[in-house]
Amino acid sequence: MVTKAHIEAFQAWMIETRSASTALNKHKSLQQFFKYLLEEEEIDRSPMERVKQPQTPQKLVPIMGDNDTKKLLDGTKGKSFMSLRDEALIRLYYNTGARLSEIGNLLLTDLDMNTESVHLHGKGAKDRRVRFGPKTSRALARYLRARAKRVGAEGVPQLWMAEKGGKPLSPNGIKLMLKRRGKAAGVANTHAHRWRHNFAHEWHRAGGNTGDLMLLLGWASEDMPRRYGASAAAERAQELQVQMGIGERI
Repeated sequence: MVTKAHIEAFQAWMIETRSASTALNKHKSLQQFFKYLLEEEEIDRSPMERVKQPQTPQKLVPIMGDNDTKKLLDGTKGKSFMSLRDEALIRLYYNTGARLSEIGNLLLTDLDMNTESVHLHGKGAKDRRVRFGPKTSRALARYLRARAKRVGAEGVPQLWMAEKGGKPLSPNGIKLMLKRRGKAAGVANTHAHRWRHNFAHEWHRAGGNTGDLMLLLGWASEDMPRRYGASAAAERAQELQVQMGIGERI
């Protein structure tokens, strides 16, 4: 028989050998499992009762601001297929704050150059359409012209193509590309989610409301804006501190 003590010992082992976030995921899975057994009357009481869920330390992800993004874009200058493709990818992440997979899994039909917008397929089958700006539009147009000249391009429904073989570029391939570009540009920890944090930061800095931000970034819970805003909240507080001039009046 599984008891509360067994669950707590398992959680402690998970935290020690894995991570707090993995332990939290296991905790939630066990909650659902024992809830099911309780509903099916296979057990009289859930051992998960009064078992506290593991606390996960909040990691502050640094934003991918203008300076770092410029370094990455400078590395894509040129007319090669990879340069044009990678610039379009970086600008689209930077411009929309979309998830790695949302941009990585785009189809050609998801892109509307007339309205300068893209149809994103989010988590939980939650689709949304977001706009992109003129610079991103130009980068995408240049990439599309280069893509049309690729051998086998007509048989690839995905928007992004690999360098060789007439094959699509997967989200994992994009992840590796960003890591490679970051290393070459001297930008540490280059990954798509940093632009997502940056988008939330810039949105709040410009006075945008949380409800609209949730719609644009495909969030259902208000916990997400708080989580993503935490990585840049200190910077905004410091800017306000300087403007207020506390401790500088005498």
